Amino acid sequence: MHFAQYYLDCLSQASYLIGDETTGRAVLVDPRRDIDDYLHDAEAAGLRIELVIETHVHADFLSGHLELARATGATVAFGEAAETGFPIRRLRDGERLSLGADDGQGVTLTVLATPGHTLESICLVLHEHPEDDVPFGVLTGDTLFVGDVGRPDLLSAAGHTPQDMAARLHRSLHTKLLTLPDATRVFPAHGAGSACGRNLSSETSSTIGDQRRLNYALQPMPEADFVRLVTAGQPTTPGYFAHDAALNRDGHPLLEPGPPPALTLDEALAARDQGAALLDCRPLAAYTRAHLAGSLHTSLDTRFAEYAGSVVAPGTPIVLLATPGTEQEARLRLARIGYDHVLGHLPDPAAVLDRRPELSRSSRRIRQEELAAHGCRVAQGEPTAGGSAEGGQSGAPAADAESADARPVGTEPVDAEPVGVQLIDVRNPAEYEDGALPGARNVPLAGLSDRLTELDPARPVILYCRSGNRSVIAAALLEAHGFTEVCDVIGGYDAAGAGAG
Repeated sequence: MHFAQYYLDCLSQASYLIGDETTGRAVLVDPRRDIDDYLHDAEAAGLRIELVIETHVHADFLSGHLELARATGATVAFGEAAETGFPIRRLRDGERLSLGADDGQGVTLTVLATPGHTLESICLVLHEHPEDDVPFGVLTGDTLFVGDVGRPDLLSAAGHTPQDMAARLHRSLHTKLLTLPDATRVFPAHGAGSACGRNLSSETSSTIGDQRRLNYALQPMPEADFVRLVTAGQPTTPGYFAHDAALNRDGHPLLEPGPPPALTLDEALAARDQGAALLDCRPLAAYTRAHLAGSLHTSLDTRFAEYAGSVVAPGTPIVLLATPGTEQEARLRLARIGYDHVLGHLPDPAAVLDRRPELSRSSRRIRQEELAAHGCRVAQGEPTAGGSAEGGQSGAPAADAESADARPVGTEPVDAEPVGVQLIDVRNPAEYEDGALPGARNVPLAGLSDRLTELDPARPVILYCRSGNRSVIAAALLEAHGFTEVCDVIGGYDAAGAGAG
């Protein structure tokens, strides 16, 4: 058997190439949009990709199922409940897919219908030999992660409540996945940092037995408690998720590779004046030192595509301001979330700013010890709780999750907001609930674009996150929308909390 996991760190996304080396027949599961690695590896292994299987309609990235179908002639397959705008093969619960010879021997996959994250979600149980008592593994999509389970709240706009989807998820986990032998390896579609869950591990595989013991959501509990637990404290959904889900469901233009064209400064500014976003993707230090007035920021060193999709509306034309030599990578990462409207890039932005200093701005940043001078009260003693990973994840919530719902996040501050200063915590709700600076209001980065009217552009704004990356992105967004007195806290909550202690 040929089995390969392809893990894309910048999106925390995993895809899988599975083939029977005797027959050369293969399937690809949950592919990303740039498919060259798959094609190269399949050819090198003597495999023919006959089927592209999606474990569900993805929302966090644009899948490569259509690109692969064009390149290989493969059939695209989804779970039976999927509704798509293009022809697909519908996979039934319990259906057995054989990659071996006609005698029934060889590599097989068995389809499990596992609704909960989405209605059409499926998992794939993989046997190297049909007679093996313990499967080689199970590809769990977004139903089960290492350390977490799929979020159940993404279909609210379609009329399915998070509570209903969570109940379905509970049944899928306990009647399907947890009936597999403990030694069955677990291969999920995402890892730490993904907004498809809140407590994902950095490990990219596990076993059913380890998840049964260690995964907070799989501990013995009534279904009602599970529902409360997994519906509380989910990260704010990035703005591009609905856009990507629609493209993956209805169809999208095929990826056109290659570098973006070079633009002159006048062309870049003219594009900005006509509604294009100037997206500076240089490292944070370079951006804060000097950037083009009105530009947005998200560095290629961080979760570039996800953050770009949080501050740039889908369909917006984009001009890239990138470190020379990185513009093609930036364009590709944007294409992976369906942001194809890259008009071009401004070559060597730093040199341009040196020549035109009147167009240059520097970011205002303060250290945690300066907060008091700006009218912000920093708590004394130990901080209430520590922040979590910059990607927006936090530790698993307590089993009694109702307390997290007692106060709507973002509608009431932790303490009285500082007079004259708007102190904004741009971390995710679960991080905010774990502890925040006194007087801070929670407006997560992923939802900031839609909530700008809640802030007063005539009053100073101080932003913070966990370590200082998301707050710089948020500050750039506010400045691009006309806020004139904006700064962020260097080192974020970690520095502020530690300093307070």
